[in-house]
Amino acid sequence: MTACLQNEGYAINHKRVERLMREMGLAAIYPKPKLSKPGQGAEHKIYAYLLRGQRIDAINQVWSTDITFIPMPKGYVYLIAIMDWYSRYVLEWEVSVTMETEFCLEALSRALQKAQPHIFNSDQGSQFTSGAFTGLLLAKGITISMDGRGRCFDNIWLERLWRSVKQEEVYLKNYGCVDEALVGLGNYFDKYNNYRPHQSLDYFTPAQVYFDNLKLEQAVILP
Repeated sequence: MTACLQNEGYAINHKRVERLMREMGLAAIYPKPKLSKPGQGAEHKIYAYLLRGQRIDAINQVWSTDITFIPMPKGYVYLIAIMDWYSRYVLEWEVSVTMETEFCLEALSRALQKAQPHIFNSDQGSQFTSGAFTGLLLAKGITISMDGRGRCFDNIWLERLWRSVKQEEVYLKNYGCVDEALVGLGNYFDKYNNYRPHQSLDYFTPAQVYFDNLKLEQAVILP
């Protein structure tokens, strides 16, 4: 693209072209970082996908998680989020400069301090099939579900979240360092959860739907 524009007489370099393409949501078709590499060894057990055709009608019925990458001047920062499917509420998120399992465990541990789902869905990436990750879920009696290989629509709400995060935040801000990413993503998820009405939620925010339903559940439990 840079060469074509220069041949047309425009004085432009590749950095400006990259920035303008990010702002316009344009991207070349090329292999992206493979974030869902299957684990090796007996500890990496694959579970069946349990959500096909299932009606999701309550908070904490299904949580799901996924990892995406955030481009940086040198390499990538990796972002995980854990979402409640019914309310679209992002319970926790975390970033890491490596793809090790620890940052996924940190996000999961914090989310489980708030509540507990009946089913937890992920892809078949090595972080999520590791004994440490599945063991934490199983120890709490949570049923595990995993997407089929190559079936991104099995986890459609996280895919839509990543699209929004990148188009509305990441590509516009062009983070220069990890600290900038932490501040920008923190502000974005606060807005997403607490201030942005969702049409699919009858124009309530994810936080309103999640916590209003949580209050109703607690009122039913109380004598």
